[in-house]
Amino acid sequence: MTNHIEIDVETTYLSSESNPEENKYYFLYTVLIKNNGDKRTKLLSRHWVIKDDNGKIQDVKGEGVIGEQPEIKPGEEFQYTSGTMIETSFGTMKGSYHMIDDEDNYFDAVIPEFILSVPRVIH
Repeated sequence: MTNHIEIDVETTYLSSESNPEENKYYFLYTVLIKNNGDKRTKLLSRHWVIKDDNGKIQDVKGEGVIGEQPEIKPGEEFQYTSGTMIETSFGTMKGSYHMIDDEDNYFDAVIPEFILSVPRVIH
């Protein structure tokens, strides 16, 4: 948790959009951002580091998330879903959100590393 901002991520493998024969594995990730502090915050930009099992790294930076720069009031949360494609059946993502609070203090909320993985079947 950074500056009372809590971030939780859930992932889903989309087999219908993926093509393993062409090394294309598509994942959705749903992010829940909770403001556990006493100041309103605004998400200004994002930075993702996406790594596949071959060591290939995608460095993604941009304004806001899904076309928005949400303001999150104390005690409230913001949730969105987006997607990414990697070349292996396993990978990781991590990053940060650059944010500002209602007192004009800038900070980076850390997004802990999480796993992108095709579900495994155990016999």
